[in-house]
Amino acid sequence: MKIERLIKMANDIGNFFNSEPDKEIAAEGVKNHILRSWDPRMRKAIISYCQEDGSELSSLVKAAVTRLAA
Repeated sequence: MKIERLIKMANDIGNFFNSEPDKEIAAEGVKNHILRSWDPRMRKAIISYCQEDGSELSSLVKAAVTRLAA
């Protein structure tokens, strides 16, 4: 899958969880959604993108992907 598509998908998930006032809970929700729903290759690609550049990811998604990588 192309990284552009993964970026869009991740940001869409982030937009959904962005309504949560507590951004720690929101980041955890994004992380858990990606962990449950994405195939390992997709997770590896978004983690690599976040670590190398990440400029097109929202701040909430960056926080979630950083947690995912840990």
